[in-house]
Amino acid sequence: MTSHRLPGQGRLKGARRLGFSFDGTRYEGLEGDTLASALLANGVHLTGRSFKYHRPRGILGHGSEEPNALVEISRDKARRQPNIRATMQPLYQGLVATSQNRFPTLDFDIGAVNGLFSRFLSAGFYYKTFMWPKSFWHKVYEPNIRSAAGLGKVPEAADPDRYANRFEHVDVVVVGGGPAGLAAALAAGESGASVILCDEGDAFGGWLKAESAVTIDGVTSADFVADAVARLKGMANVRVMPRTTAFGYYVQNYLALVEELADHLAAPDPAAPRERLWQVRAKKVVLAIGAIERPLVFPDNDRPGIMLASAGRTYLNHYGVKVGKRVVVFTAHDSAYAAAFDLKRAGVQVPAIVDLREDPQSELTREARELGIEVLAGYDVAKVRGVKRIRGITVVETKTGLDRRGFDCDALLMSGGFTPSVHLFSQSRGKVAFAPELQAYVPGESAQDCVSVGSCAGDFDLASAISKGRAAGLSAAAGADNDSGGMVVSGTVRVAGAAGTQGGMAGATPSAGPDRFVKAFVDFQNDVTAKDIRLAAREGFKSVEHIKRFTTNGMATDQGKTSNINGIGVAGEALGKTMPQIGLTTFRAPFTPVTFGTIAGQSRGDLFDPVRKTPIHDSAEAEGAVFEDVGNWKRAWYFPQGASMHDAVKRECRAVRDAAGMFDASTLGKIEVCGPDAAEFLDLIYATPIASLAVGKCRYAIMLSEAGYVMDDGIVARIGESRYHITTTTGGAPRVLNHMEDYLQTEFPHLNVWLTSVTEQWATIAIQGPRAREIVTPLVGGIDISPEAFKHMSVAEGTFMGVPSRFFRVSFTGETGFEINVPSNRGRAVWDALREIGRPLGLMPYGTEAMHVLRAEKGYIIVGQETDGTVTPADAALGWAVSKKKADFVGKRGMTRPDLVAPGRKQLVGLLTRNPLTVLEEGAQIVADPKQAIPMTMIGHVTSSYWSETLGRSIALALVRDGVALTGQTLHVPMPDETIAVEVTKPIFFDPEGERLHG
Repeated sequence: MTSHRLPGQGRLKGARRLGFSFDGTRYEGLEGDTLASALLANGVHLTGRSFKYHRPRGILGHGSEEPNALVEISRDKARRQPNIRATMQPLYQGLVATSQNRFPTLDFDIGAVNGLFSRFLSAGFYYKTFMWPKSFWHKVYEPNIRSAAGLGKVPEAADPDRYANRFEHVDVVVVGGGPAGLAAALAAGESGASVILCDEGDAFGGWLKAESAVTIDGVTSADFVADAVARLKGMANVRVMPRTTAFGYYVQNYLALVEELADHLAAPDPAAPRERLWQVRAKKVVLAIGAIERPLVFPDNDRPGIMLASAGRTYLNHYGVKVGKRVVVFTAHDSAYAAAFDLKRAGVQVPAIVDLREDPQSELTREARELGIEVLAGYDVAKVRGVKRIRGITVVETKTGLDRRGFDCDALLMSGGFTPSVHLFSQSRGKVAFAPELQAYVPGESAQDCVSVGSCAGDFDLASAISKGRAAGLSAAAGADNDSGGMVVSGTVRVAGAAGTQGGMAGATPSAGPDRFVKAFVDFQNDVTAKDIRLAAREGFKSVEHIKRFTTNGMATDQGKTSNINGIGVAGEALGKTMPQIGLTTFRAPFTPVTFGTIAGQSRGDLFDPVRKTPIHDSAEAEGAVFEDVGNWKRAWYFPQGASMHDAVKRECRAVRDAAGMFDASTLGKIEVCGPDAAEFLDLIYATPIASLAVGKCRYAIMLSEAGYVMDDGIVARIGESRYHITTTTGGAPRVLNHMEDYLQTEFPHLNVWLTSVTEQWATIAIQGPRAREIVTPLVGGIDISPEAFKHMSVAEGTFMGVPSRFFRVSFTGETGFEINVPSNRGRAVWDALREIGRPLGLMPYGTEAMHVLRAEKGYIIVGQETDGTVTPADAALGWAVSKKKADFVGKRGMTRPDLVAPGRKQLVGLLTRNPLTVLEEGAQIVADPKQAIPMTMIGHVTSSYWSETLGRSIALALVRDGVALTGQTLHVPMPDETIAVEVTKPIFFDPEGERLHG
């Protein structure tokens, strides 16, 4: 057996032996160990070096709060992950771990020289040091800072593992598998609710893993946990998820969970995912995520061998490992006495309990003395001996300072009380409240449908936590519309043998007082000391957020789990304020670090930016099309047919103006809006009047942001009384659907409306040109598309070439036009057949470049080209599309802001170059006087510029300050080699009366 494993102790008795290595040395542990417990079982305390001073650091805790024992786990060159908390890494056969942040070895790290210059490396030194000389920044300071920054090494090879993603909707999510969480999950599950119970640990039980003699309703704590887990696993409506961390809590009871599937296995299936991201929407959430023990802040409290009392107790009672051969306990809380008692009964030497309090509970002191443990009440640890492992301590009586004593020890367990874990509650936007008796914050007013139970709610009484957990689970299930079947919460829970729950402190102990040379650590990973926080106060920082950033307290990978409250306590003392007056830093997701692989899932490589192809893509490719990327879509840009792009676009434009062109418009966003309140909803979402639109008619509509700027445009077609077919821009489809969903759920939830993206359902073929009607008429079934019966901006459902279709008479070219929507799986067949039918009549495919030219000739804007997020409808010459009668719509108030109606705004105009052969550059700046001094005053810019084959000259659209008033005047476009004179015109260059459109 390993040197510090106690035979017959703990819950791993009889477990299989496993070999592993740490820094190249082979060790042995047991199945069920974490890497931390296995190292401690072998007498290894030194596990890493701190970030700034490279001080030796050992294992502090036993869970996700661990700030010190961060290691690299390697399976091969590619599967190498840094910053794994040894306390959370399950042991498996052949595990290979390496310490971090040291060179050349953990035992001898030359970076420790930083400690000799610690007086010059105080908090904020980097803000003051790297200022001069200025030339050093790029050549000296920045390269070295970047080299020193970060913990661990980034893997060199690409990650070969797979990551999965799942969505789930359940009645109740219980976060935390301790006694309160198990009780809540049981009550909810037995009532018939669908339940997810998740816990970040490899085993359930929470704080009960640290207990040795607790009984619950007459059974041992281990049997209580085993029975609860077995019952939960036997329920079909309950999903039990160990090794699953709830790392984010978002609006509307949306939780993000990461499930580790392979990191505990010696030989995981390479085809199976390593981790799975669960995105869960719950009707009710029960938070039972426990509390985190606070370290005590005293001189040299970071030495290996000094750890939290709860950790020492857990390693003993769950893993059967003694953390030292001679252990002293230093506490300000009753619970640490239980650690001393358990260690003593297990045969470990415990010479003393040092209690900061002058009058601890007499029952505890009496039991300690009966066990032969000296209790020093009102004493503080003034000095620690040992560097790479604690060898002893010196204690001092706090009131007089006269009595000083020394104790030899190789481990020191400390406890400053417990901090309820309010991280997820705070993420949910709940308000926390300060609990003076705990010197910590507890959940207050909830913002979402959740309840906190157990120690995370400040309830440290085990019987009460279990009772309230049961009540919360039953209430959550009932509130989720489940029949409780007459269940009632059982009577009083009978608990015996639980540790004490009184006491606690926040801040620094007396021996870590104003002495500027004492290193009493608050944040272990970032080497933030009590004197650093006092320095921040002297420097004038009063906000807790400013103190955090000046000192980096709470900014390490553990996100301040063991340091935040002590940091606030020290700051309060230095500033003469109470802890509530200092306030609490913001808790943000993730609760614990999450791999990039989990977040990315399968969105990597070719799937990182998936290529979307229309159903007609292959036909365009067969015809030699050159494609461009528009968002994720591949769109036919032009069809060369042996010609240059310039000549190909001219040919395509002539075909549309002289005969007919066919265009693949399948990429347009398409959204179906259905429901009895659809008309009212669309009237609110769009600035254009929609409710007055008749069935069978279409209307060009613009969508505004709340600020009153043009956000998107498209066609709104009324298919039926309660059904609309909406088109959006290609790139704007996701944004528009999200915008609609956002307002439907948050601002207009009373409206009975359903939104469905149907972009992929329909292939869209646009037929444009003077011969368009002649081509399509024989192929249409069930619709009279004569000019009198089917006027411009009409829509009908029928058949096209025998295929069910939605038939629109709309145009983006200014020609008589039709957009034919057919099911996607018939899109290519219809396109190919139509291409052959129309060929004798001059029908020719055209691409996006020709489409841009044709629309610019008509002055039709493209959102994102003629707009930039600061353009109003009036700016874009679209004031006619905004309702003057509607009482309200999104953006209505924004449009009336003084700066949006003031003179001097840029307005859409046309530009004609004095030399008709000169094509302006898009984005070119426009000035009124080309002879003015540099820098010139820019009054606008070119948004679109093309050669118009129809007009035999160049044309351009531009946004120009007070542009409408400048119509007919000459402006100038300064370029590097010439200044181009342009005439301001109306933005419609071709067929201004629309005769061809309505023909």
